Amino acid sequence: MDWGTVREQLEGILSISVDTVRWPVSDWDHASEASGEPVSSVIKNGRVYWLVQKQESEALLFAVDEQVVSDVERRLVDLVLSTKKEPEPKPARMPTEEERKAGLVRDWLHQQQERGFTQAEMPDQLVSLLSLYSTKVPILLYGDYTTSRRVHYAELKKLLDSFFDAEITLIPLTEKEWLILGSEKILTMDGGDDRISDEETLEDKLAAMGYGLHEMLENEWVGEAHLAVHYPMTPAKSLYSVVLQLRETIMLGRTYHVGSSMHLPWELQLEKLVHLVPEAEKASFLERVLKRLDVAFDPETMTTLEQFFQLDCNVSETAKKLYIHRNTLLYRLDKFKQETGLDVRTFNNAVLVKIAMLLYKVTKRK
Repeated sequence: MDWGTVREQLEGILSISVDTVRWPVSDWDHASEASGEPVSSVIKNGRVYWLVQKQESEALLFAVDEQVVSDVERRLVDLVLSTKKEPEPKPARMPTEEERKAGLVRDWLHQQQERGFTQAEMPDQLVSLLSLYSTKVPILLYGDYTTSRRVHYAELKKLLDSFFDAEITLIPLTEKEWLILGSEKILTMDGGDDRISDEETLEDKLAAMGYGLHEMLENEWVGEAHLAVHYPMTPAKSLYSVVLQLRETIMLGRTYHVGSSMHLPWELQLEKLVHLVPEAEKASFLERVLKRLDVAFDPETMTTLEQFFQLDCNVSETAKKLYIHRNTLLYRLDKFKQETGLDVRTFNNAVLVKIAMLLYKVTKRK
């Protein structure tokens, strides 16, 4: 706070001279205690003194002669200065023992990243701290909340414990990034129904758990949350490499599927491959494969093709999903063929268009 400017403003408003003085904090405390209650100003030796700020052992004060200000003006200055003062910092919150242990694992992960490692095995003492020998299901949570919003470890841990109703380990990686490690029991969560379909794959279970968690976070979280889920693994052996893979999964999902918040690595295989292509090659590919891109990839066509590919190029199912007549869908696909020369109902052309769509999304934003 620029207190010199504040002093000049007071002088202009009151049309008087305001002095800046400094006292030992002990002198101010003694003078203010004499009034019998907490005060912002005191009268001493014919002068009025206002407390501006305490700086370690020294108190910064404004002072004027007592006779030049009325009691009302004195109280108004009290009010003005109280609005200018920055709130006293809250005492630092002491981390719990569990949070302290999680912080040690976080620090180790950061060290490996700073060294440029792609794989690293955790030291036994760290593994023992959080009992990371058994198989865990890793989930990376990125809270896309504003910088003014601070989420505390205990707050998020309580929320996750109530959702999973199973033992989990929470590791804060950054201010917005959290690693969740759950036992394999979290894959059997189904709202109280213990019957699990024999046809349900591991990917199905991981996706169902992830979408359920994301839905809960949407309702309870402040701001948008992105999630990435990985296959069960043993943290003692592969925690660091899995964290890198989870981060890559969220990056790919946010890059190629804007608007999506749930990112599954087995659904981003093609995106991972495409992302490795040099930028010049991406642009060259688009120029060779598609002409009149802005016409070919208008919003309606993009939505139609995305649903078409998502439903394995099934015309009837795509029409139902888009709530349009089958003939309307066929018309859109024929129109796309006429404009580009590519028939997405054939395998080779469908692959080319799928890749072109991924590249187009990225290059258009740039």
